[in-house]
Amino acid sequence: MHVTSGMDEHAVVIARVADNQWHAVADDRVVGRGDTSRRPDGRIFVSIDAWHGAVFDRLAEAMLADLPKPLYTVVDEAELDLRSHWERAGFTIRRREWEYVVPTDPQVTGLGSAPPPADVTIVGVGEAQEGPLRELDRVIREEVEATVGWQEMPAEVLPRPAGVTLADPSKYAVAAQSDGYVGLVRVAPVTRRPRIGLIAVRSDRHRRGIARALLAHVLDSLHRRGIETASAEVNESNGAAMALFEGVGARRASSNLELVLR
Repeated sequence: MHVTSGMDEHAVVIARVADNQWHAVADDRVVGRGDTSRRPDGRIFVSIDAWHGAVFDRLAEAMLADLPKPLYTVVDEAELDLRSHWERAGFTIRRREWEYVVPTDPQVTGLGSAPPPADVTIVGVGEAQEGPLRELDRVIREEVEATVGWQEMPAEVLPRPAGVTLADPSKYAVAAQSDGYVGLVRVAPVTRRPRIGLIAVRSDRHRRGIARALLAHVLDSLHRRGIETASAEVNESNGAAMALFEGVGARRASSNLELVLR
């Protein structure tokens, strides 16, 4: 527990109320909250919700004193005040992630004539067999970890039980060959705008147009349901993914920053 002052001259008490939660209390009212979550890759992400900058700073000071480094957080790049709070606490930019708005109309994307290779079949969202899909997911994750590392994938990764890497098979479409599944795309049915969460192809099947065919399939499916746009998040260091989306007319709408304190 930490006691300090500075918010309208009232004493602020910072207390760790759970393993992953802190409260800032003034005059018997909770005036700020801090939380942590551990991502599947083992990294600890922190968040703070406080109306007053002074309370944010005191929560950050208490939390950072209690937690092991490195620590991470994600902020909308447009939220300059929030970003400045974290930077005062010592966080620096680790990476930027662009959010794209992706048109679904084949006349706009130019994907109407993007069939898969002759030996590849696209299996629609929710129609893939769970066993082969989980095997492909494991293969792709191992390939990512052996190269750039899974921490370079989209930042908004939901916590999952230990050992579970594919939470909801019904959200995936896949590319299939005679020897198994070779590529996948995840589509989350977000109310405002469906989100393309991941497109990945086995490394030994790259440069055959499989990712483009998967994208063409899901966008066409959304278009036929009357959905005009989807969204996708892409790490700015992933040139291939940026080229794929920008090549179909996607536009950058916003960006998130992943910050780190080492």
